[in-house]
Amino acid sequence: MSRYIVTGGSGRLGRSVVTVLAEAGHEVVSIDRSPVDGMPARQLSLDLTDAEATHRAFAELRPDGVVHLAAIAVPFSLPDDEIFAINTHLAWSVLEATIAAGAESLLIASSPTVIGYGCPAGWTPSTLPIDEAHPRAPWNGYALSKVAVEELVAMAARRDGDRLRVGAFRPCYVITPEEWAGAPTQQGHTVAERLDDPALSAVALFNYVDARDAGDFVRLWLENGQTVPNGTTFFVGAADSLVREPVSDALARLVAGF
Repeated sequence: MSRYIVTGGSGRLGRSVVTVLAEAGHEVVSIDRSPVDGMPARQLSLDLTDAEATHRAFAELRPDGVVHLAAIAVPFSLPDDEIFAINTHLAWSVLEATIAAGAESLLIASSPTVIGYGCPAGWTPSTLPIDEAHPRAPWNGYALSKVAVEELVAMAARRDGDRLRVGAFRPCYVITPEEWAGAPTQQGHTVAERLDDPALSAVALFNYVDARDAGDFVRLWLENGQTVPNGTTFFVGAADSLVREPVSDALARLVAGF
């Protein structure tokens, strides 16, 4: 059994990550500003932008590994400069606290938006299928903050690779268990509404991932991260897409550039 910190553990993805790790027998500490009921983990309320407090908390907990999910998760929910500043500050604070606490691994959440789809000036995929080698082309503060996070991971692998296993992952449009049951998704539409009106999912190229499957990826990376090159970034998505018709037809009909 290992001890893992999950930042943003109260969030849509965080709740499933915490549950998957706890069910696998690990000790989990969720760090978030707002605790939630029923969490199978110890919960700690902390402002991670406070670097000193973050260092103290990590030093006391002495985790084996850290999963950093805490961020402003919705593009344009704040001014672009604020989103960029907050998300990069959080990631830097957590990285330094992780190293100082002697943890062996750190996995940080990025986003598929780094490749640039939805750009108002137009966007065309460079290659198909889209994979981790696709060029990054952020066009807003949120996506740019995630590019910075991926570069932070790469820097840490170069600077601290002798003592830290670090990686990043891009979870596709996350759907939680309650959203499969009919609760509104992050954009306010139900899964059924998104399937009935494909244009609602076209803005994200119909990508999605079940939060529990993303949790399984996190668990597998924490348990086996030493088997992949240090600093690697992964897409994490479902094997299918959130559309009933053939994906190629839906992309050609609803997404410019295909």
